[in-house]
Amino acid sequence: MSIRELQGASDVLMIRPVNFAGNPQTRASNRFQSEAPHVAPQAAAAREFDGLAEALSGAGVNVHTCADTPEPHTPDSIFPNNWVSFHADGTVVLYPMLAENRRQERRNDLLERLSVELGFRITRILDMTAHERDGKFLEGTGSLVLDRVNRIAYACISPRTDVDVLGDFAQQLDYDVVAFEAQDRGGTAIYHTNVLMCVGTGFAAVCSACIREDERAAVVGALRTTGHEIVELSLEQLAEFAGNMLELRSARGETLIAMSQRALDSLSPQQRSTLGRSGTLIAAAIPTIETLGGGSVRCMLAEIHLPKKGR
Repeated sequence: MSIRELQGASDVLMIRPVNFAGNPQTRASNRFQSEAPHVAPQAAAAREFDGLAEALSGAGVNVHTCADTPEPHTPDSIFPNNWVSFHADGTVVLYPMLAENRRQERRNDLLERLSVELGFRITRILDMTAHERDGKFLEGTGSLVLDRVNRIAYACISPRTDVDVLGDFAQQLDYDVVAFEAQDRGGTAIYHTNVLMCVGTGFAAVCSACIREDERAAVVGALRTTGHEIVELSLEQLAEFAGNMLELRSARGETLIAMSQRALDSLSPQQRSTLGRSGTLIAAAIPTIETLGGGSVRCMLAEIHLPKKGR
């Protein structure tokens, strides 16, 4: 029997970069990634990182920041949600990742810190990284958009999201799966599910236009059946990272919806109003991270649903 889990976490793990840069090993499958000429990436990314951390902390989120290590060089370490996820029954999941240099982001010392220094209770580590030997990947809550309340995992199939590993996850964590294919305007598979959709407690923001036509109704239907108010995103808003938002909770229990300033600016007044009925919108400008890294605010946050020791 699974332990009931809230959708939004009040604690998040963030990894502060020490040598941020665009990752050449991920560019082929991530069409959101591009060059940013005349930018000192580390200095800019560090400023943007601090701005997001401060915005979240100011809204009442418990932000646990850890510094990346200078060696080995892990240019995408700022996106920890791809290698780890944390669950209310004390489970920590470690995921298989496509890019070889991203596999070096996985750090047991961070898990030890969460347990020993911060008092989170870890009862099981589910290590799925052996799938890398078979060339099969599932990149955490980039590949998976989890409806934690209803235990449904939404996933668009791509080179980074394999159906076999998805089935392994679902069986191990007792999730149902809604799998589908999604493409950008150029016909390229969307690399991560979390750039096209976000599931909150009472809302779901989704760019259904990029989902394969014969699978679209099933995805939207699953969201409606579980009581989510749909915020439909356009392909243009998808390109502005509007799908890459995340529901969180403040320490006082208030619902927050975190996103980048670029994503917020792309939303219409009506969309903002709809989202505002579900929570307070929190935004920070992270243009360097979005341009070079090809990911946005949701990618930077590994939400911690682990129980505290003694509870």
